[in-house]
Amino acid sequence: MESKGFTQDGTVDLRDRPALASKTGKWKACAFLIGYEAFERMAFYGIASNLVNYLTTQLHEDTVSSVRNVNNWSGCVWITPIIGAYVADTYLGRYWTFTISSLFYVMGMILLTMAVSLKFMRPICTNGVCNKATSSQITFFYTSLYIIALGAGGTKPNISTFGADQFDDYNSQEKKLKVSFFNWWMFSSFLGALVATLCLVYIQENLDWGLGYAIPTIGLLLSLFIFYLGTPLYRHKVRKSKSPAKDLIEVFIAAFKNRKVQLPNDPSQLHEFELQYYAESGKRQVHYTPVFRCLDKAAIKEGNTTSSTVTQVEGTKLVLGMILIWLVTLIPSTIWAQINTLFVKQGTTLDRTLGSINFQIPAASLGSFVTLSMLLSVPMYDRFFVPLMRKKTENPRGITLLQRLGIGFVIQVTAIAIAYIVEVRRMHIIKVNHITSPKEIIPMSIFWLLPQYVLLGVADVFNAIGLLEFFYDQSPEDMQSLGTTFFTSGIGVGNFLNSFLVTIVDKITGKNGGKSWIGNNLNNCHLDYYYGFLLVISTLNLAAFLWASSRFIYKKEIIRINEGCVEIEGKTLDTSPLGLQV
Repeated sequence: MESKGFTQDGTVDLRDRPALASKTGKWKACAFLIGYEAFERMAFYGIASNLVNYLTTQLHEDTVSSVRNVNNWSGCVWITPIIGAYVADTYLGRYWTFTISSLFYVMGMILLTMAVSLKFMRPICTNGVCNKATSSQITFFYTSLYIIALGAGGTKPNISTFGADQFDDYNSQEKKLKVSFFNWWMFSSFLGALVATLCLVYIQENLDWGLGYAIPTIGLLLSLFIFYLGTPLYRHKVRKSKSPAKDLIEVFIAAFKNRKVQLPNDPSQLHEFELQYYAESGKRQVHYTPVFRCLDKAAIKEGNTTSSTVTQVEGTKLVLGMILIWLVTLIPSTIWAQINTLFVKQGTTLDRTLGSINFQIPAASLGSFVTLSMLLSVPMYDRFFVPLMRKKTENPRGITLLQRLGIGFVIQVTAIAIAYIVEVRRMHIIKVNHITSPKEIIPMSIFWLLPQYVLLGVADVFNAIGLLEFFYDQSPEDMQSLGTTFFTSGIGVGNFLNSFLVTIVDKITGKNGGKSWIGNNLNNCHLDYYYGFLLVISTLNLAAFLWASSRFIYKKEIIRINEGCVEIEGKTLDTSPLGLQV
């Protein structure tokens, strides 16, 4: 194929013809995808960053209910990609799954814009007294939101993975370009979020909620048009397994059936196809690893009985290893959920006046500093940090992916510690000034919250990008869309976990007339206790992450055979066997 100018990884065009390396893929194709990501993030954060305020000020929900509803919706946005990834990997492929799902996304945005724009869709207010939203108004609003969540389920896991597919792993030059892809992919995501938190939030609170939602809806439609313009340039991965998930299940079944059979001392005696089979089929053979050895029994040769191959067993081991890492990302996702919920409500109680011009900063706009710190940190990380560390470690990424996550988690723990200290100061000022009214503004600048926002943004450059790349790289070859959902589902479960914690903490602490840690009146509760609780569990989680990382072994694949010479490559470009070892 290489001599004819085709890609070496077997990718094809939309008509299933071999893709020409010179005319398809690479950054010229990704440019059309990145535009969509920027507008989609603008739409999502245009909703998520200020949704808690809309629910409390327009639909008149209480604080705990609004936080819970925001978390539940955000959780669905991030958890539904499991379904979208399965459909893509098993049936439709990434391109067509994205295409169908994007229609649901746009439809949800149009309906939501109607819900906040039309007068009969909102509660009526007379002389400053507002009625509660009717059941039909609530149903229409939340139906719109969850249609968006359904659409995100098919777009989110496939668009970033589809972008990574545009780089040929067999081509050394393209492979180097791919190292930077996820950094710049997230950069475009951050750019969209910045526009949402700076501009859309202000428009929603000070001009019109309908206009604040209509702008990202139009932007989303434009970005989809641009995406489809790039169709002739796209490369498409060929599915090499009819049902990747079925292969995993078969390994567990085979291992259970052979549970009483003795494992051979030499792993080479386990069932595996010849190297030539992988060369001819275009599949990749995965190198044996001595972890989860009980699963090796699935590859024991038993006469003429067909057993799983070592590569299939290793694929299952990879998934189990990723689950272990995934579990220790849930608490960090819970910390991240505070940005669009309690941090915003906390900001509404503080002095938001900017200088002497009497300009009121929307509380949700402080989230723009998360994005700004990300936008500044990504180029610095990619252009300065990576080259510097590359010289010291000889790792093409500078540091391993799990080291990157570890640094991010440490910064995040620092951020929540600062959030706790700032809240203690806020409570002190409330006590000194004898403030009790929920609407009374505390004589403390909202910019006291700035350090925690900035640090969470820097942490996310390490966490979010690192996790997205980690789960993509470590997934079995035929499950990379599903693998990416480890990243999205972790955020989703983190949101659900925060919703659960807020509800339980409110019920327990407010029991028998006690002062709730998270009440409707944030000027008369103990939010500092809740932040202290988050600090404790995030510190314990960091210790759990260090333990899990020390036991993770990166995937190594045999990717080509050159005149009898076998080339084995660490898919993550990480040369150390342990995640935290330099």
